[in-house]
This record gives sequence, structure tokens and C-alpha cells, in this order.
Amino acid sequence: MDALTPVSPSLVDSFHRRHDYLRISLTERCNLRCFYCMPSEGIELSPDGKLLTNEEILRLATLFVKSGVTKIRLTGGEPTVRKGILEIIASLNELRKYGLESIAMTSNGLALHRRLPQFVDNGLSHLNLSLDTLDPFKFEFMSRRRGHEAVMKALDAALNSALKSVKLNVVVIKGLNDSEVIDFVDMTKDKPLSVRFIEFMPFTGNKWDKAKMVPSSTLLEKVVAHHPTTVRAPDELNDTARSWKVPGFRGSFGFISSMSDHFCSTCNRLRITADGQIKVCLFDAKEVSLRDEIRRGASDAELLNIIGRAVRGKQEKHAGMEDIDVVTNRPMILIGHSKALMQDYHAMPIWNMNPMRSGYQTTLRCFSTSAIHNSAPRLTHLDGHGRAAMVDVGDKQPSKRTATAVGRIYISPTAYGLITETYPAVETASDPLESVKAKVRRKGDVLTIAQLAAIMGAKKTSDLIPLCHPLSLSNVSVTLTPEVRGEKYSVLCSATTSCEGKTGVEMEALTAVSVGLLTVWDMLKAVAGKEMCIGEIYVARKTGGKSGDFLREPLDSELQPSM
Repeated sequence: MDALTPVSPSLVDSFHRRHDYLRISLTERCNLRCFYCMPSEGIELSPDGKLLTNEEILRLATLFVKSGVTKIRLTGGEPTVRKGILEIIASLNELRKYGLESIAMTSNGLALHRRLPQFVDNGLSHLNLSLDTLDPFKFEFMSRRRGHEAVMKALDAALNSALKSVKLNVVVIKGLNDSEVIDFVDMTKDKPLSVRFIEFMPFTGNKWDKAKMVPSSTLLEKVVAHHPTTVRAPDELNDTARSWKVPGFRGSFGFISSMSDHFCSTCNRLRITADGQIKVCLFDAKEVSLRDEIRRGASDAELLNIIGRAVRGKQEKHAGMEDIDVVTNRPMILIGHSKALMQDYHAMPIWNMNPMRSGYQTTLRCFSTSAIHNSAPRLTHLDGHGRAAMVDVGDKQPSKRTATAVGRIYISPTAYGLITETYPAVETASDPLESVKAKVRRKGDVLTIAQLAAIMGAKKTSDLIPLCHPLSLSNVSVTLTPEVRGEKYSVLCSATTSCEGKTGVEMEALTAVSVGLLTVWDMLKAVAGKEMCIGEIYVARKTGGKSGDFLREPLDSELQPSM
């Protein structure tokens, strides 16, 4: 052990950094699918026999603690999906007699709030929750799973527990969630919570782009502009986050600036992956298998010698953000994190890809897998001779797919009154206009009939559009909402379609909206035939399929639909 600090020489690198913090990944599996953690094509999970057993985890943890590690963090994948996690925490708690001070866990919180009391009772002392947005819809878009409410319940349960520390990890990505930074900071006003904003980091397959990374300094400027009294808060020893606090707030916030302002000089972390590899740096592809050595029968002394060689090979600092190895290094999900797979995240924020705006030019066909992934744009419904042909999807695997389309019909004030008023029990037709209104009323409830027509239209899409594949839709949801914006009267139609199939359901959603709006036109033409205008029909979002998810900004921000 070191004379000055109780750390074995095996945990001291050539730059005299003492490593007393060990992160152990319990599993490669996760119940969310976030893009920055796992490649869009997914990962090949290690067979169960290649993963560390509970006994192997405890043997390594004991060796590290006896060598000077004082803090252990359990990660994943998502650690709560590991069978036997309660027993693992309880066994780690027995290591406090050897100097272990902290048992922490990083979790997405999805399945945590009911189990958290047991974890705390078994010895869990610190918790980091991963939550990148406070918007439930955006949460589902980013993670490809529902569960925002469950995470918020986990946060409340954690704050009301006996945990010594509760932190919220927020990966900030430009154009996606950077607008929520102030909202996250404001959460610390009444909650004893530490919010940490993490710069978007490059890993294999996560389509990292410097343009999508927001430097911590930029975020701090935004916070200070909103809270001018913000002051620096004391940092914990070797803490990765630079902490700040708004005076009077119960909690604090900080920035983990791995890319723009690294903290390599004070790094005290080592990582063990779920399959038993030791990683001395998150961004270094080099690994050494402790699992294989254990299964060869290595003694603790031999294992410690192997660990020491790995630690002494640790570099002074990781490569610059443009030079980090994202070819041979693992995806984040296989190193140790709490989130997983989403979709290709292209250089331009996909919700800003609006072809109607000036300055944006594209020859790509929207939602064409080939157009997105091939360098030469082409129309997918043409064969090699330029003749129309249905796209062959025979080799594709069925997957869950959804699409939401929106559109709007502008109507006259008279027509708006007709569809929003309560129909009189007795029709009167003493006035010509009243006679026309009565004719409209005899057709029935405009919005209900348009809704039914839209649903029927979605189911008949392949009959109407020659090269569309017939799909077995699992759900069609249509809403028609009368709106008044200034002097403009309109009806907004939103249609969401879903299926388990080999191709997308965008056309079904678009057809539903188009038929629904045409039905409104037909129902109101007697009173507003000259004034009505149908427009702004587009796909607002889609999920599933090889091309990934899509979220599009409304054509007119003042007419944003509710979805």
C-alpha cells in the first residue's frame, strides 16, 4: 500500500494518479434505446457464459477494495435488469470493513422506484439517474420507449430516501435538448439535487458530430444570463463535474466537459466491463481480460499484477475530440452506461430538415432507406430501367413502426361556428344563409365523420397509391381540432398510424390526414367552398425501420400541432 494514501502501487499510474474509484458494469442489456449509447444497427450481446458471474464480480470488487478502492459504482447497460442485483449490493456492503465508503449506481430509473428502498436497505448510498429531457414526448423520441413518468417517480423516491447523494445526468445535444438547460437548473431550487450536464461524447456507432456538441462554457453562459447570481460551488475531490449553485437553491448543477475541457489530470477511475475486461480510460480501446485470468485459475496476486500493468499503461490524457478512436473502441452500452439504442443521428438536426424553408436543398426522397444510406440519391420505386416497380421488402425483418402526419384546412368564421356550436333541436330556414347552414347540419357532425373517413382512408392507402405495400395496421388514431389564431380559422388534423411490419406507415398517416381534410371540405363546401384552403400536410414524426426515427419542426411555429 502507498505510504501517503491507502492505495496499492498497482492502482497508481505513471503520472502518479491514484485510482480509488471502480465502475463495474453488471450487464450489457438495457430497457431503453438511446442513440448515444448504442449504434443504430444494434450490438451483438455477449453470451451469458462470457459475462462475469456474481462470484467473479465480488472477487474482483474485494481485490480492488483491499487494494485501496473506496468507491464502487454499478453501471450497465441498465444495472437494474441484472438478476441478483440485490444480492450483489448486499455483498458489496460487506466490503465496508475493508475500507469501501460508497456504493453507487447509475440507472435510467425505468424500473427503479419500487425497488429503490430494498437497494438502499442493502447498502446503496449514492444514485445517479439518467434523464435527458423533461418532455415526455421527446423522452419517447430519444429513447424509443415510454417511461418518462416512471423515471420521475424514481427521482421522487430517491429524493425521499436515505441516499446520501442523488444526481441527475443530462447528455446535452445541440438542437435536441439544449433548450431545457434552464428548466433542469430550476429543478434544483426546491430539491436537494445535483444536475450534471454532460457533453455529447464520441463512441462507436453513435454518429458523433462536433456540431452537435454544446461546450459546457456555452451552457454556463446561458445559465448565468438567466440566473446572474450563480456562484461556483465546491467540488468533491477528483469529481468530473465543475459545480455551480444559484444562491437560495437547495441543490446545485455542474458540467462534465469531457470534450471541451477534459479532467484527465485528476482521473481516478477504472472500469470493468460486463464481460470482465478492465478499461483504464473510457476513450481508450485497449482492454485486458480479467475474466479469462480468473477462469485460468489466477491468484489474487497475479490478478493484481495484471491490473497494475494495465494501470501503468494509462495515458496522460485522452485524444482530442476529433482523434478519439471510434472504430475499435466499444459502443458506450458495452463499456458501462445506463442508456441504449436509438437511430442514426445525422449531422443536421432532423427536426429542422424542412424542405419548404429557403436555404435548404435536398434531392433525397423522404423516409427512403436507400436514399439515406447510399451516397447516390435515387427514387426507390423505379427499377434499373426507370420503370415503376414496388420496392422489394421480402428480406426485411418486421419491426414496430409508427408515423404521425398533420395537416390543416383553413375555413371561414361561419364554417368554424358550425363545427363548434351545439346544433339546434329545430332547424329554421327563414334566411338564405340559415338554409345553407341547415343543409350542412343535415350531413351530420363534421369532425366525427371526417375522423371516420380518415381512419378508413388509412386502411385503404394501398388501394389508392399504386406502389404502396398493403399493411396490417395495428392502430389508427385521428384527431381534428378547431383552432383560431388571430383572424385565421382552421381545423388541424393529426393522424398516427402504427403496425408491426417490414415497411413504414408514413403513407397511411398522410392518406388519413388528406382524406380527413377532404371530408371536412365536402361537409362545409355549402357555406365555405370559396374560402377554404387545404395545406401544410407533412409527416411530423416517425419511429422504427432502418432509416431510424424522424421528428420534424412544424412549417409554421405559430401553428404547431399538439401531438
